[in-house]
Amino acid sequence: MIDLNACPLWLYRLLPFLRWWPSVNQQTFKHDAIAALTGAMIVLPQAVAFATIAGLPPEYGLYAAMVPAIVGALWGSSWHLVSGPTTAISIVVFASISPLAEPGSAQFIGLTLTLTLLAGLIQLAMGLARLGALVNFISHTVIIGFTAGAAILIATSQIKNFFGLDIPRGAHFHEVLIQFGTHIMDTQPWVLTVGAVTLASGMFAKRYLTRLPYMIVAMVVGGAVAALLNHEYGAEQTGIRTVGALVASFPPLSMPDFSLTAIKQTLFPAMIIAILALTEAVAIARSVAVKSDQRIDSNQEFVGQGLSNIAGSFFSGYASSGSFNRSGVNYASGAKTPLAAAMSAVFLLLIVLLVAPLAAYLPVPSMAAILFIVAWSLIDFHHIGEIIKRHKRERITLAITFVGTLIDLEKGIFLGILVSLMFYLYRTSQPSIRELVPSHANRDNQRRKFVPITSDEPACPQMAILSVEGSIFFGAVEHVQQHFRNADESDPNKKHLMLTARGIGFIDLAGAELLAKEAVRRRKIGGGLYIVGVQPDMCEMLKRSGQVDSVGEDQIFRHKGDAIKAIYARMDNEICRTCTARVFRECHPALPDGTPRSN
Repeated sequence: MIDLNACPLWLYRLLPFLRWWPSVNQQTFKHDAIAALTGAMIVLPQAVAFATIAGLPPEYGLYAAMVPAIVGALWGSSWHLVSGPTTAISIVVFASISPLAEPGSAQFIGLTLTLTLLAGLIQLAMGLARLGALVNFISHTVIIGFTAGAAILIATSQIKNFFGLDIPRGAHFHEVLIQFGTHIMDTQPWVLTVGAVTLASGMFAKRYLTRLPYMIVAMVVGGAVAALLNHEYGAEQTGIRTVGALVASFPPLSMPDFSLTAIKQTLFPAMIIAILALTEAVAIARSVAVKSDQRIDSNQEFVGQGLSNIAGSFFSGYASSGSFNRSGVNYASGAKTPLAAAMSAVFLLLIVLLVAPLAAYLPVPSMAAILFIVAWSLIDFHHIGEIIKRHKRERITLAITFVGTLIDLEKGIFLGILVSLMFYLYRTSQPSIRELVPSHANRDNQRRKFVPITSDEPACPQMAILSVEGSIFFGAVEHVQQHFRNADESDPNKKHLMLTARGIGFIDLAGAELLAKEAVRRRKIGGGLYIVGVQPDMCEMLKRSGQVDSVGEDQIFRHKGDAIKAIYARMDNEICRTCTARVFRECHPALPDGTPRSN
């Protein structure tokens, strides 16, 4: 038996479930089992709906919620994250593979399995390379815009099933709307009736019957109405199609298409799915961890998601990620360990074996109605409204991501990430730089205080004081350099420059070279550059870059008082003799050379 207390670190990384397994006991098992059963009942209708979105047979959604859920729970870092099929991933799968093969066909399934395997390998590689921090660069606005665009695409993809229209598969968003407008008079009334009744019952159950899964309520009502209509008028007359009986079995072994053509066709979509799925999973894990007071390891979560998709591709599952709904329910139901997520897959299998034949009575328009509700719930109207009202740049990012997703779902999220990063780089390339002066009210106090320059505060005629709030890196060098030069170009007497560095986040080689060049330039014009409040990282960079000698160690200070005393001694005696500002404490008793003032 393994002594878990003596396990080396590498074993915990290889088998991360060893960290929480000792905490499993009779009490936690009871809580986990209840949460698992609740989660299994919720995922049943969702998985069927998501598989429909992805263009796969309904049972593939169930398979994607079994083996991947177990692997994700055992090798992830979150105690409550539940892996499985999701709406966004499902629609990306459909958008990626439907132009290449007929949805539901053997070729479509093979390409989907290849897509899933490649996405898992990419995720695993990113986790092993410790790239978990990359998801921090995908802004929340991008996710909101992409999800809203994906929701619209989900709804438009189900128009033909809801209204009983013949719209070509794989049509773009605008083409579907055009087809719908030109063929709206061909709507099949009985199909529309079933869809409308399902939609109304689902919305009613979601709002008023909160203790019941609204999807199941909607399916039962829609299925009953469809069965009644087909019995009364005949299926050929009504035109109401059903999903068909689900296959009641364990997830069968499957084999992705390893041909070079299939890999080329699915590699780019796999990259998108990998990034999107990781963003979803880590964001969900962190949001739940805030409530459960748990620390999330993004790199381990990458590994867990990667292994879950790799395993899913060989057990008839398609690309999966963390599910917000199921993870939230898992936590709210009292789950104590990741065993709950793993057991939910087992309970789901048992439920499928019991209810699989009933899917033969599930009408296609009812599925379309349920997906309409799912799509509506995906749109975050609250945050979209806040972004539109209050944030100009985020508004642009949101609009570009949303429109880009509608035009080309595969590239929409990358476009949003690119725009978001461009705004981020623009902001960081222009750090806040303020000109300061010693506070007149604080002048007699022991503590030196600088305040932003105003018309009421006198400034030293020989020295500019600048405060940089941000980082001095290659992208910000030009902006910072311009402010340095403006200080003496606007007033040639300001040959000395004091830089307060406490607000500087970090400095790179280009930033260190800028400070060195500025120090040399200032000495040539008879002044100097003085850096106050230097942080250890900044000191280290100046030393490693070899620029500390150019700047001058005697011109780097820890405290403002020491800096001012040293700088005052280097000022022009004649200018100080006639200066009336006298902003420093040192200005009053004597001139820079030590000569007592006569006035």
